[in-house]
Amino acid sequence: MDLFVDSVYSALLLVASFDPQVLAIVGVSLKMSSISTVLASFIGGPLGFLIAFRSFPGKHFVITCLNTLLALPTVVIGLFVYMFISRRGVLGVLDLLYTQKAIIIGQIILIIPVIATFTIAAVSRIDDRYRKTALTLGASGWQTAGIIIREARFGLVAAVIAAFGRVISEVGISMMLGGNARGFTRTMTTAMALEYDKGEFTLAVALGIILMGLSFGINMLFHFFQGRTRV
Repeated sequence: MDLFVDSVYSALLLVASFDPQVLAIVGVSLKMSSISTVLASFIGGPLGFLIAFRSFPGKHFVITCLNTLLALPTVVIGLFVYMFISRRGVLGVLDLLYTQKAIIIGQIILIIPVIATFTIAAVSRIDDRYRKTALTLGASGWQTAGIIIREARFGLVAAVIAAFGRVISEVGISMMLGGNARGFTRTMTTAMALEYDKGEFTLAVALGIILMGLSFGINMLFHFFQGRTRV
């Protein structure tokens, strides 16, 4: 019990002191998570939109595959990406391994299914009469899509928030593709794992408190926008 109390107390002091090492680690995590979420949104959003509104053979199979990928372990993604970007891989010449770009690539693969499935759910709730009315009034395909996006905006924002929450708390991809280099690829989760291995709990608990705070804030936003979709 003393270990827990001492660790939490020391961690709170460390967080309150705005320690440069803690801020640097949090900054790296937020930077890579934000970039991967934005890039994945540009892929997963349109993908989900097309799947929701297009009829094609195997549509239900594709949706089932996306739902299955939601539970894909991060270490599996890290392993596959590693095989492509390692020195002996197809993309080894690009020298991406143990860089922030490698982590971002893995994180994008991780959250594209999240954004796509949430987008499908969001736009599928929109009454089809919106689309038919817009087309009847002479709206183009892009204008009709804009109307649907506007009606589903809260659900789409919830999709992005859910993806960010998924990616900022992952550890397998960051550890396998980033190498946990201090000040460069060390994220909150990989730093916590390293400090745990060293038996140094103060920094690990401090980062855990910050991560829990971020997760709580993300969940509050997620439930807010989910609630707005039900209005």
